[in-house]
Amino acid sequence: MNGADAVAKCLELEGVKTVYGYPGVAICPVYDSLMETGIHTVLVRSEANAAHAASGMARISGEAGVCICTSGPGATNLITGIATAYADSIPLVCITGQVKLDLIGGDVFQEADITGAAESFVKYSYLVRKASDIPRIFREAFHIATTGRRGPVLIDIPVDVQNTEIRKFEWPEEVNLRTYKPTFRGNPMQIRKVVHALETCERPILYTGGGVHLCKAAPLVREFAEKYRIPVVSTMMGIGTMPSRHELYMGMAGNNGNLAANKAIHDSDVVILVGARLADRAVNDPQKMLAHKTLIHIDVDPAEIGKNAACDLPIVGDARAIFEDMLKEEITMKDITPWSMALREIRQKKSRRVVPERFTDPAVFVKTLSLAMDENAVYVADVGQNQIWSCANVVMREGRFLTSGGMGTMGYALPAAIGAKMADRSRQVVSVSGDGGFQMAMMELATMNQEDLDLRIVVFNNAALGMVREFQMFSLNRRYTMVDLNGGPDYEKLADAYGIRYMRIDDNEGIEKKVQEFLSGTGSVLLEVTVDPDGVVRKAGGSK
Repeated sequence: MNGADAVAKCLELEGVKTVYGYPGVAICPVYDSLMETGIHTVLVRSEANAAHAASGMARISGEAGVCICTSGPGATNLITGIATAYADSIPLVCITGQVKLDLIGGDVFQEADITGAAESFVKYSYLVRKASDIPRIFREAFHIATTGRRGPVLIDIPVDVQNTEIRKFEWPEEVNLRTYKPTFRGNPMQIRKVVHALETCERPILYTGGGVHLCKAAPLVREFAEKYRIPVVSTMMGIGTMPSRHELYMGMAGNNGNLAANKAIHDSDVVILVGARLADRAVNDPQKMLAHKTLIHIDVDPAEIGKNAACDLPIVGDARAIFEDMLKEEITMKDITPWSMALREIRQKKSRRVVPERFTDPAVFVKTLSLAMDENAVYVADVGQNQIWSCANVVMREGRFLTSGGMGTMGYALPAAIGAKMADRSRQVVSVSGDGGFQMAMMELATMNQEDLDLRIVVFNNAALGMVREFQMFSLNRRYTMVDLNGGPDYEKLADAYGIRYMRIDDNEGIEKKVQEFLSGTGSVLLEVTVDPDGVVRKAGGSK
Protein backbone atom coordinates (compact mmCIF):
# COMPACT_ATOMS: atom_id res chain seq x y z
CA MET A 1 0.00 0.00 0.00
CA ASN A 2 1.22 3.49 -0.85
CA GLY A 3 0.00 6.90 0.28
CA ALA A 4 -2.57 7.14 -2.52
CA ASP A 5 -3.96 3.70 -1.62
CA ALA A 6 -4.19 4.89 1.98
CA VAL A 7 -6.21 7.94 0.89
CA ALA A 8 -8.65 5.69 -0.96
CA LYS A 9 -8.97 3.36 2.02
CA CYS A 10 -9.55 6.29 4.39
CA LEU A 11 -12.39 7.57 2.20
CA GLU A 12 -13.93 4.09 2.18
CA LEU A 13 -13.70 3.83 5.97
CA GLU A 14 -15.42 7.23 6.27
CA GLY A 15 -18.29 5.90 4.16
CA VAL A 16 -17.67 8.24 1.21
CA LYS A 17 -19.60 7.17 -1.88
CA THR A 18 -18.95 10.09 -4.27
CA VAL A 19 -16.14 12.59 -4.82
CA TYR A 20 -16.07 15.59 -7.16
CA GLY A 21 -12.96 16.92 -8.79
CA TYR A 22 -10.58 17.57 -11.63
CA PRO A 23 -7.38 15.54 -12.15
CA GLY A 24 -3.81 16.54 -12.85
CA VAL A 25 -0.41 14.91 -12.58
CA ALA A 26 0.02 15.91 -8.94
CA ILE A 27 -3.16 14.08 -7.87
CA CYS A 28 -3.23 11.22 -10.41
CA PRO A 29 -1.97 8.58 -7.93
CA VAL A 30 -5.03 9.18 -5.72
CA TYR A 31 -7.46 8.96 -8.63
CA ASP A 32 -5.70 5.79 -9.80
CA SER A 33 -6.16 4.20 -6.36
CA LEU A 34 -9.83 5.23 -6.27
CA MET A 35 -10.38 3.00 -9.32
CA GLU A 36 -9.93 -0.01 -7.03
CA THR A 37 -12.77 1.11 -4.74
CA GLY A 38 -16.52 1.51 -5.12
CA ILE A 39 -16.24 5.28 -4.75
CA HIS A 40 -17.78 7.15 -7.67
CA THR A 41 -15.65 9.94 -9.13
CA VAL A 42 -17.40 12.88 -10.82
CA LEU A 43 -15.49 15.03 -13.28
CA VAL A 44 -16.64 18.63 -13.05
CA ARG A 45 -15.66 21.17 -15.71
CA SER A 46 -14.20 23.77 -13.33
CA GLU A 47 -12.58 23.16 -9.95
CA ALA A 48 -14.64 25.63 -7.90
CA ASN A 49 -17.71 23.70 -8.99
CA ALA A 50 -16.26 20.55 -7.41
CA ALA A 51 -16.59 22.25 -4.03
CA HIS A 52 -20.06 23.62 -4.89
CA ALA A 53 -21.26 20.15 -5.93
CA ALA A 54 -19.77 18.61 -2.80
CA SER A 55 -21.55 21.35 -0.82
CA GLY A 56 -24.91 20.50 -2.39
CA MET A 57 -24.37 16.83 -1.58
CA ALA A 58 -23.33 17.62 2.01
CA ARG A 59 -26.36 19.82 2.66
CA ILE A 60 -28.81 17.13 1.56
CA SER A 61 -26.99 14.05 2.87
CA GLY A 62 -25.90 15.60 6.17
CA GLU A 63 -22.42 14.12 5.69
CA ALA A 64 -19.14 15.71 4.65
CA GLY A 65 -18.79 16.36 0.93
CA VAL A 66 -15.46 15.50 -0.72
CA CYS A 67 -13.66 17.18 -3.59
CA ILE A 68 -10.24 16.33 -5.05
CA CYS A 69 -8.19 18.58 -7.35
CA THR A 70 -4.63 18.90 -8.55
CA SER A 71 -1.93 21.37 -7.54
CA GLY A 72 -1.32 24.95 -8.66
CA PRO A 73 -4.24 26.44 -10.60
CA GLY A 74 -6.41 23.43 -9.80
CA ALA A 75 -6.02 24.13 -6.09
CA THR A 76 -6.33 27.91 -6.37
CA ASN A 77 -9.48 27.59 -8.50
CA LEU A 78 -10.94 25.50 -5.69
CA ILE A 79 -10.58 28.35 -3.18
CA THR A 80 -13.82 30.12 -4.20
CA GLY A 81 -15.76 26.92 -3.50
CA ILE A 82 -13.95 26.42 -0.20
CA ALA A 83 -14.69 30.01 0.86
CA THR A 84 -18.35 29.59 -0.10
CA ALA A 85 -18.63 26.49 2.09
CA TYR A 86 -16.79 28.17 4.96
CA ALA A 87 -19.12 31.18 4.96
CA ASP A 88 -22.16 28.91 5.23
CA SER A 89 -20.59 26.31 7.58
CA ILE A 90 -20.83 23.41 5.13
CA PRO A 91 -18.73 20.33 6.01
CA LEU A 92 -16.24 19.54 3.24
CA VAL A 93 -12.99 17.61 3.02
CA CYS A 94 -10.98 19.18 0.20
CA ILE A 95 -7.98 17.18 -1.07
CA THR A 96 -5.34 18.75 -3.29
CA GLY A 97 -2.26 17.40 -4.95
CA GLN A 98 1.07 19.15 -4.41
CA VAL A 99 4.52 19.11 -6.01
CA LYS A 100 7.21 16.88 -4.49
CA LEU A 101 8.21 17.71 -0.94
CA ASP A 102 11.78 18.64 -1.85
CA LEU A 103 10.51 21.04 -4.54
CA ILE A 104 8.14 23.00 -2.31
CA GLY A 105 9.27 26.61 -2.16
CA GLY A 106 11.18 26.42 -5.43
CA ASP A 107 8.46 28.05 -7.55
CA VAL A 108 8.33 24.96 -9.74
CA PHE A 109 5.66 24.15 -12.31
CA GLN A 110 2.13 24.21 -10.87
CA GLU A 111 3.26 24.87 -7.32
CA ALA A 112 1.01 26.93 -5.06
CA ASP A 113 1.00 27.34 -1.31
CA ILE A 114 -2.61 26.25 -1.05
CA THR A 115 -2.61 25.73 2.74
CA GLY A 116 -1.43 29.31 3.14
CA ALA A 117 -3.72 30.72 0.45
CA ALA A 118 -6.84 29.04 1.87
CA GLU A 119 -6.03 29.65 5.54
CA SER A 120 -8.80 32.24 5.99
CA PHE A 121 -11.44 29.90 4.59
CA VAL A 122 -10.88 26.56 6.32
CA LYS A 123 -11.47 25.20 9.79
CA TYR A 124 -8.09 23.51 9.57
CA SER A 125 -5.53 22.51 6.95
CA TYR A 126 -2.88 19.81 6.62
CA LEU A 127 0.26 19.52 4.51
CA VAL A 128 1.02 15.79 4.56
CA ARG A 129 4.74 15.14 4.94
CA LYS A 130 4.68 11.45 5.82
CA ALA A 131 2.51 8.83 4.11
CA SER A 132 2.13 6.99 7.43
CA ASP A 133 0.28 10.04 8.81
CA ILE A 134 -2.50 9.79 6.21
CA PRO A 135 -4.93 7.59 8.26
CA ARG A 136 -4.66 9.88 11.31
CA ILE A 137 -4.99 13.06 9.25
CA PHE A 138 -8.07 11.85 7.37
CA ARG A 139 -9.72 10.60 10.56
CA GLU A 140 -9.14 14.01 12.15
CA ALA A 141 -10.19 15.94 9.04
CA PHE A 142 -13.62 14.31 8.82
CA HIS A 143 -14.14 14.75 12.55
CA ILE A 144 -13.25 18.45 12.43
CA ALA A 145 -15.38 19.08 9.33
CA THR A 146 -18.54 17.48 10.75
CA THR A 147 -18.47 18.47 14.42
CA GLY A 148 -18.88 21.76 16.23
CA ARG A 149 -19.46 24.50 13.74
CA ARG A 150 -19.18 22.56 10.52
CA GLY A 151 -16.88 23.69 7.73
CA PRO A 152 -14.23 22.77 5.17
CA VAL A 153 -10.93 21.08 5.99
CA LEU A 154 -8.06 21.06 3.47
CA ILE A 155 -5.57 18.22 3.00
CA ASP A 156 -2.62 18.99 0.68
CA ILE A 157 -0.65 15.88 -0.36
CA PRO A 158 2.65 16.08 -2.27
CA VAL A 159 2.81 13.64 -5.15
CA ASP A 160 5.85 11.81 -3.79
CA VAL A 161 4.02 11.24 -0.49
CA GLN A 162 1.17 9.70 -2.50
CA ASN A 163 3.68 7.27 -4.04
CA THR A 164 5.51 6.44 -0.79
CA GLU A 165 5.03 2.91 0.54
CA ILE A 166 3.25 2.44 3.87
CA ARG A 167 4.26 -0.66 5.78
CA LYS A 168 1.30 -0.64 8.15
CA PHE A 169 -2.04 1.14 7.79
CA GLU A 170 -3.18 2.19 11.27
CA TRP A 171 -6.73 3.59 11.45
CA PRO A 172 -7.44 5.47 14.71
CA GLU A 173 -10.45 4.07 16.53
CA GLU A 174 -11.29 7.50 17.91
CA VAL A 175 -10.22 11.12 17.55
CA ASN A 176 -8.89 12.90 20.60
CA LEU A 177 -7.65 16.39 19.77
CA ARG A 178 -6.48 18.21 22.89
CA THR A 179 -7.27 21.69 21.54
CA TYR A 180 -10.53 20.80 19.78
CA LYS A 181 -13.38 19.92 22.12
CA PRO A 182 -16.65 21.34 20.70
CA THR A 183 -19.57 21.58 23.10
CA PHE A 184 -22.56 19.43 22.17
CA ARG A 185 -25.12 19.67 24.96
CA GLY A 186 -26.28 23.01 26.30
CA ASN A 187 -25.68 24.06 29.89
CA PRO A 188 -28.71 22.97 31.99
CA MET A 189 -28.60 26.15 34.09
CA GLN A 190 -28.72 28.31 30.98
CA ILE A 191 -31.67 26.31 29.66
CA ARG A 192 -33.50 26.95 32.92
CA LYS A 193 -32.85 30.68 32.44
CA VAL A 194 -34.45 30.42 28.98
CA VAL A 195 -37.50 28.84 30.60
CA HIS A 196 -37.73 31.74 33.07
CA ALA A 197 -37.37 34.31 30.27
CA LEU A 198 -40.19 32.68 28.31
CA GLU A 199 -42.45 32.47 31.34
CA THR A 200 -42.13 36.19 32.02
CA CYS A 201 -42.20 37.59 28.47
CA GLU A 202 -45.17 38.76 26.40
CA ARG A 203 -43.77 38.97 22.86
CA PRO A 204 -41.23 36.17 22.19
CA ILE A 205 -39.94 35.08 18.79
CA LEU A 206 -37.72 32.33 17.47
CA TYR A 207 -35.17 33.63 14.95
CA THR A 208 -33.69 30.70 13.00
CA GLY A 209 -30.62 30.52 10.78
CA GLY A 210 -28.82 27.99 8.63
CA GLY A 211 -27.33 26.25 11.65
CA VAL A 212 -30.78 24.78 12.35
CA HIS A 213 -30.57 22.80 9.10
CA LEU A 214 -26.92 21.85 9.52
CA CYS A 215 -27.58 19.97 12.76
CA LYS A 216 -30.97 18.65 11.59
CA ALA A 217 -32.78 20.55 14.32
CA ALA A 218 -35.61 21.95 12.17
CA PRO A 219 -38.24 19.37 13.25
CA LEU A 220 -37.49 20.03 16.93
CA VAL A 221 -37.52 23.81 16.52
CA ARG A 222 -40.87 23.51 14.75
CA GLU A 223 -42.22 21.27 17.51
CA PHE A 224 -41.10 23.74 20.17
CA ALA A 225 -42.67 26.69 18.35
CA GLU A 226 -45.95 24.82 17.93
CA LYS A 227 -46.01 23.63 21.55
CA TYR A 228 -45.78 27.17 22.91
CA ARG A 229 -47.25 29.04 19.91
CA ILE A 230 -44.13 31.18 19.47
CA PRO A 231 -43.84 33.14 16.18
CA VAL A 232 -40.87 32.21 14.00
CA VAL A 233 -38.78 34.31 11.60
CA SER A 234 -35.74 33.18 9.65
CA THR A 235 -32.61 34.38 7.95
CA MET A 236 -32.10 33.56 4.28
CA MET A 237 -30.21 30.39 5.23
CA GLY A 238 -32.94 29.45 7.70
CA ILE A 239 -35.71 29.35 5.08
CA GLY A 240 -37.48 26.00 5.33
CA THR A 241 -37.24 25.69 9.12
CA MET A 242 -41.02 26.18 9.05
CA PRO A 243 -43.33 25.67 6.07
CA SER A 244 -43.84 29.04 4.37
CA ARG A 245 -47.57 29.04 5.01
CA HIS A 246 -47.40 27.84 8.61
CA GLU A 247 -49.50 30.10 10.81
CA LEU A 248 -46.53 30.79 13.11
CA TYR A 249 -44.03 31.59 10.37
CA MET A 250 -43.65 35.31 9.68
CA GLY A 251 -41.11 35.02 6.88
CA MET A 252 -37.53 36.05 6.21
CA ALA A 253 -36.18 39.05 8.10
CA GLY A 254 -33.48 41.46 7.04
CA ASN A 255 -32.76 44.01 4.34
CA ASN A 256 -34.70 42.01 1.77
CA GLY A 257 -37.13 40.47 4.23
CA ASN A 258 -40.79 41.22 4.75
CA LEU A 259 -42.60 43.62 7.05
CA ALA A 260 -44.06 41.02 9.41
CA ALA A 261 -40.69 39.37 10.10
CA ASN A 262 -38.88 42.65 10.68
CA LYS A 263 -41.69 44.00 12.86
CA ALA A 264 -41.65 40.77 14.87
CA ILE A 265 -38.00 41.38 15.73
CA HIS A 266 -38.49 45.09 16.37
CA ASP A 267 -41.50 44.71 18.69
CA SER A 268 -40.47 41.53 20.52
CA ASP A 269 -39.29 41.47 24.12
CA VAL A 270 -37.43 38.11 23.89
CA VAL A 271 -35.54 36.92 20.82
CA ILE A 272 -34.28 33.33 20.74
CA LEU A 273 -31.63 33.38 18.02
CA VAL A 274 -30.76 29.85 16.84
CA GLY A 275 -27.90 28.97 14.50
CA ALA A 276 -27.46 32.47 13.07
CA ARG A 277 -24.86 35.18 13.47
CA LEU A 278 -26.89 38.37 12.86
CA ALA A 279 -24.87 39.41 9.82
CA ASP A 280 -25.63 42.67 8.01
CA ARG A 281 -28.19 41.22 5.58
CA ALA A 282 -30.16 39.65 8.44
CA VAL A 283 -30.21 42.71 10.71
CA ASN A 284 -28.93 46.02 9.38
CA ASP A 285 -28.13 47.46 12.82
CA PRO A 286 -28.20 44.65 15.42
CA GLN A 287 -27.48 46.87 18.41
CA LYS A 288 -30.33 49.24 17.57
CA MET A 289 -32.78 46.51 16.52
CA LEU A 290 -32.20 44.43 19.65
CA ALA A 291 -32.12 47.25 22.18
CA HIS A 292 -34.52 46.94 25.13
CA LYS A 293 -35.13 43.24 24.61
CA THR A 294 -33.62 40.00 25.87
CA LEU A 295 -31.42 38.22 23.34
CA ILE A 296 -30.96 34.48 23.86
CA HIS A 297 -28.29 33.22 21.47
CA ILE A 298 -27.98 29.49 20.77
CA ASP A 299 -24.99 28.50 18.65
CA VAL A 300 -22.46 25.69 18.49
CA ASP A 301 -19.67 28.19 17.86
CA PRO A 302 -18.91 30.29 20.97
CA ALA A 303 -17.07 32.81 18.78
CA GLU A 304 -20.37 33.81 17.13
CA ILE A 305 -22.21 34.55 20.36
CA GLY A 306 -22.13 38.25 21.08
CA LYS A 307 -19.98 39.00 18.02
CA ASN A 308 -22.49 41.23 16.23
CA ALA A 309 -24.90 42.01 19.08
CA ALA A 310 -24.68 41.98 22.85
CA CYS A 311 -26.14 38.74 24.18
CA ASP A 312 -28.06 38.49 27.45
CA LEU A 313 -28.26 34.71 27.65
CA PRO A 314 -25.77 32.58 25.68
CA ILE A 315 -26.13 28.84 25.19
CA VAL A 316 -23.25 27.08 23.45
CA GLY A 317 -24.07 23.72 21.92
CA ASP A 318 -25.74 21.76 19.17
CA ALA A 319 -29.23 23.16 18.50
CA ARG A 320 -30.70 19.69 18.10
CA ALA A 321 -29.48 18.59 21.53
CA ILE A 322 -30.52 21.88 23.13
CA PHE A 323 -34.07 21.73 21.78
CA GLU A 324 -34.34 18.09 22.82
CA ASP A 325 -33.64 19.29 26.36
CA MET A 326 -35.91 22.34 26.08
CA LEU A 327 -38.82 20.19 24.94
CA LYS A 328 -38.49 18.20 28.17
CA GLU A 329 -39.17 21.36 30.17
CA GLU A 330 -42.67 22.39 31.13
CA ILE A 331 -42.97 26.11 30.47
CA THR A 332 -45.93 28.09 31.79
CA MET A 333 -46.27 30.80 29.19
CA LYS A 334 -48.39 33.92 29.36
CA ASP A 335 -51.13 34.22 26.76
CA ILE A 336 -49.22 35.46 23.69
CA THR A 337 -52.09 34.82 21.24
CA PRO A 338 -52.71 38.56 20.64
CA TRP A 339 -49.03 38.96 19.72
CA SER A 340 -49.09 36.07 17.24
CA MET A 341 -52.39 37.19 15.73
CA ALA A 342 -51.20 40.77 15.23
CA LEU A 343 -48.12 39.57 13.38
CA ARG A 344 -50.19 37.14 11.33
CA GLU A 345 -52.49 39.94 10.21
CA ILE A 346 -49.50 41.92 8.98
CA ARG A 347 -48.14 38.81 7.26
CA GLN A 348 -51.39 38.24 5.40
CA LYS A 349 -51.64 41.75 4.02
CA LYS A 350 -50.92 41.89 0.33
CA SER A 351 -47.92 44.05 -0.43
CA ARG A 352 -48.18 46.66 -3.14
CA ARG A 353 -46.14 45.65 -6.14
CA VAL A 354 -45.44 46.94 -9.60
CA VAL A 355 -46.54 44.19 -11.99
CA PRO A 356 -44.61 44.31 -15.28
CA GLU A 357 -46.79 45.01 -18.31
CA ARG A 358 -44.43 42.97 -20.45
CA PHE A 359 -42.10 40.09 -19.60
CA THR A 360 -42.69 37.55 -16.81
CA ASP A 361 -43.43 38.62 -13.25
CA PRO A 362 -40.69 36.84 -11.22
CA ALA A 363 -42.84 36.86 -8.08
CA VAL A 364 -45.68 35.06 -9.86
CA PHE A 365 -43.28 32.64 -11.49
CA VAL A 366 -41.42 31.66 -8.29
CA LYS A 367 -44.64 31.20 -6.36
CA THR A 368 -46.20 29.14 -9.15
CA LEU A 369 -43.07 27.03 -9.57
CA SER A 370 -42.60 26.26 -5.87
CA LEU A 371 -46.27 25.34 -5.39
CA ALA A 372 -46.06 22.94 -8.34
CA MET A 373 -42.86 21.27 -7.10
CA ASP A 374 -42.93 18.12 -4.98
CA GLU A 375 -43.46 18.73 -1.26
CA ASN A 376 -39.94 17.53 -0.41
CA ALA A 377 -38.24 19.09 -3.45
CA VAL A 378 -34.91 20.91 -3.28
CA TYR A 379 -34.94 24.50 -4.58
CA VAL A 380 -31.42 25.79 -5.28
CA ALA A 381 -31.15 29.55 -5.83
CA ASP A 382 -28.15 31.32 -7.28
CA VAL A 383 -27.04 34.83 -6.28
CA GLY A 384 -28.41 38.16 -7.49
CA GLN A 385 -31.95 39.37 -8.11
CA ASN A 386 -33.05 35.78 -8.68
CA GLN A 387 -32.01 34.95 -5.11
CA ILE A 388 -34.09 37.74 -3.59
CA TRP A 389 -37.09 36.96 -5.80
CA SER A 390 -36.77 33.35 -4.67
CA CYS A 391 -36.45 34.18 -0.96
CA ALA A 392 -39.44 36.53 -1.06
CA ASN A 393 -41.80 34.26 -2.96
CA VAL A 394 -40.79 30.60 -2.69
CA VAL A 395 -43.36 28.49 -0.86
CA MET A 396 -41.54 25.85 1.17
CA ARG A 397 -43.32 22.83 2.56
CA GLU A 398 -41.17 19.84 3.54
CA GLY A 399 -38.33 20.54 1.12
CA ARG A 400 -35.02 22.39 1.32
CA PHE A 401 -33.92 25.80 0.11
CA LEU A 402 -30.22 25.98 -0.78
CA THR A 403 -28.26 29.07 -1.73
CA SER A 404 -24.93 30.80 -1.12
CA GLY A 405 -25.71 33.16 1.75
CA GLY A 406 -22.53 34.27 3.47
CA MET A 407 -20.22 34.57 0.47
CA GLY A 408 -22.89 35.28 -2.17
CA THR A 409 -21.13 33.26 -4.87
CA MET A 410 -22.59 33.54 -8.36
CA GLY A 411 -22.57 30.26 -10.28
CA TYR A 412 -23.39 28.23 -7.16
CA ALA A 413 -26.83 26.92 -8.11
CA LEU A 414 -26.17 24.48 -10.96
CA PRO A 415 -23.22 22.57 -9.44
CA ALA A 416 -24.89 22.57 -6.00
CA ALA A 417 -28.05 21.18 -7.62
CA ILE A 418 -25.95 18.43 -9.19
CA GLY A 419 -24.58 17.50 -5.76
CA ALA A 420 -28.03 17.68 -4.16
CA LYS A 421 -29.51 15.41 -6.82
CA MET A 422 -26.69 12.89 -6.43
CA ALA A 423 -27.24 12.87 -2.67
CA ASP A 424 -30.84 11.72 -3.26
CA ARG A 425 -31.82 10.89 -6.83
CA SER A 426 -35.42 10.28 -5.75
CA ARG A 427 -35.93 13.96 -4.85
CA GLN A 428 -36.93 16.61 -7.33
CA VAL A 429 -34.21 19.26 -7.65
CA VAL A 430 -34.65 22.64 -9.35
CA SER A 431 -31.79 25.06 -10.04
CA VAL A 432 -32.77 28.74 -10.38
CA SER A 433 -30.22 31.27 -11.71
CA GLY A 434 -29.97 34.61 -13.36
CA ASP A 435 -28.35 34.75 -16.78
CA GLY A 436 -25.15 36.14 -15.24
CA GLY A 437 -24.74 33.43 -12.62
CA PHE A 438 -25.77 30.68 -15.01
CA GLN A 439 -23.06 31.66 -17.49
CA MET A 440 -20.49 31.21 -14.73
CA ALA A 441 -21.43 27.54 -14.39
CA MET A 442 -23.18 26.45 -17.59
CA MET A 443 -20.27 24.18 -18.48
CA GLU A 444 -21.59 21.86 -15.75
CA LEU A 445 -24.46 20.89 -18.06
CA ALA A 446 -21.89 18.43 -19.39
CA THR A 447 -21.35 17.00 -15.89
CA MET A 448 -25.12 16.73 -15.46
CA ASN A 449 -25.37 14.75 -18.70
CA GLN A 450 -22.37 12.57 -17.94
CA GLU A 451 -23.93 11.61 -14.61
CA ASP A 452 -27.37 11.03 -16.21
CA LEU A 453 -29.11 13.43 -13.85
CA ASP A 454 -32.73 14.58 -14.13
CA LEU A 455 -32.56 18.27 -13.21
CA ARG A 456 -34.87 21.20 -13.84
CA ILE A 457 -32.94 24.39 -14.65
CA VAL A 458 -34.45 27.89 -14.64
CA VAL A 459 -32.60 30.87 -16.11
CA PHE A 460 -34.06 34.33 -15.50
CA ASN A 461 -32.93 36.28 -18.56
CA ASN A 462 -32.87 40.07 -18.45
CA ALA A 463 -29.64 40.32 -20.49
CA ALA A 464 -28.01 42.12 -17.56
CA LEU A 465 -26.27 41.72 -14.25
CA GLY A 466 -29.53 42.65 -12.59
CA MET A 467 -28.51 43.32 -9.00
CA VAL A 468 -25.58 45.53 -9.97
CA ARG A 469 -27.73 47.28 -12.58
CA GLU A 470 -30.36 47.96 -9.89
CA PHE A 471 -27.70 49.48 -7.64
CA GLN A 472 -26.54 51.71 -10.49
CA MET A 473 -30.15 52.66 -11.17
CA PHE A 474 -30.81 53.94 -7.65
CA SER A 475 -27.38 54.98 -6.41
CA LEU A 476 -25.55 56.12 -9.54
CA ASN A 477 -28.35 57.94 -11.37
CA ARG A 478 -28.73 55.20 -14.02
CA ARG A 479 -25.09 55.36 -15.09
CA TYR A 480 -24.97 51.76 -16.26
CA THR A 481 -21.56 50.22 -16.78
CA MET A 482 -20.29 46.64 -17.06
CA VAL A 483 -23.76 45.12 -16.65
CA ASP A 484 -24.84 44.45 -20.27
CA LEU A 485 -25.08 40.71 -21.08
CA ASN A 486 -26.47 41.07 -24.60
CA GLY A 487 -23.67 38.94 -26.03
CA GLY A 488 -25.72 35.77 -25.68
CA PRO A 489 -25.92 32.83 -25.53
CA ASP A 490 -28.95 31.56 -27.41
CA TYR A 491 -30.36 29.32 -24.70
CA GLU A 492 -32.37 27.19 -27.08
CA LYS A 493 -29.26 26.37 -29.08
CA LEU A 494 -27.31 25.83 -25.87
CA ALA A 495 -29.88 23.32 -24.64
CA ASP A 496 -29.79 21.60 -28.02
CA ALA A 497 -25.99 21.43 -27.87
CA TYR A 498 -26.25 19.49 -24.62
CA GLY A 499 -29.20 17.40 -25.81
CA ILE A 500 -31.68 18.62 -23.21
CA ARG A 501 -35.25 19.84 -23.57
CA TYR A 502 -35.76 23.61 -23.88
CA MET A 503 -38.72 25.78 -22.86
CA ARG A 504 -39.32 29.52 -22.67
CA ILE A 505 -41.73 31.77 -20.79
CA ASP A 506 -42.07 35.40 -21.91
CA ASP A 507 -45.12 36.55 -19.92
CA ASN A 508 -47.63 35.45 -17.30
CA GLU A 509 -50.15 33.99 -19.73
CA GLY A 510 -50.67 30.29 -19.09
CA ILE A 511 -47.81 30.24 -16.62
CA GLU A 512 -49.24 27.41 -14.49
CA LYS A 513 -49.59 25.09 -17.48
CA LYS A 514 -46.07 25.88 -18.67
CA VAL A 515 -44.61 25.25 -15.21
CA GLN A 516 -46.40 21.90 -15.00
CA GLU A 517 -44.98 20.97 -18.40
CA PHE A 518 -41.53 22.05 -17.23
CA LEU A 519 -41.68 19.81 -14.17
CA SER A 520 -43.28 16.80 -15.85
CA GLY A 521 -41.63 13.92 -17.66
CA THR A 522 -38.09 12.66 -17.39
CA GLY A 523 -34.78 14.06 -18.48
CA SER A 524 -33.32 17.48 -17.74
CA VAL A 525 -35.06 20.66 -18.92
CA LEU A 526 -33.72 24.20 -19.41
CA LEU A 527 -36.39 26.87 -18.93
CA GLU A 528 -35.60 30.44 -20.01
CA VAL A 529 -37.77 33.03 -18.26
CA THR A 530 -37.54 36.52 -19.70
CA VAL A 531 -37.84 39.27 -17.08
CA ASP A 532 -37.79 43.04 -17.24
CA PRO A 533 -34.23 44.48 -17.14
CA ASP A 534 -35.71 47.44 -15.21
CA GLY A 535 -37.35 45.09 -12.69
CA VAL A 536 -36.09 45.52 -9.14
CA VAL A 537 -36.12 43.21 -6.17
CA ARG A 538 -37.84 45.71 -3.90
CA LYS A 539 -40.87 45.65 -6.19
CA ALA A 540 -40.91 41.94 -6.92
CA GLY A 541 -41.83 40.49 -3.54
CA GLY A 542 -45.25 39.60 -2.22
CA SER A 543 -47.18 37.75 0.44
CA LYS A 544 -46.98 33.99 0.27
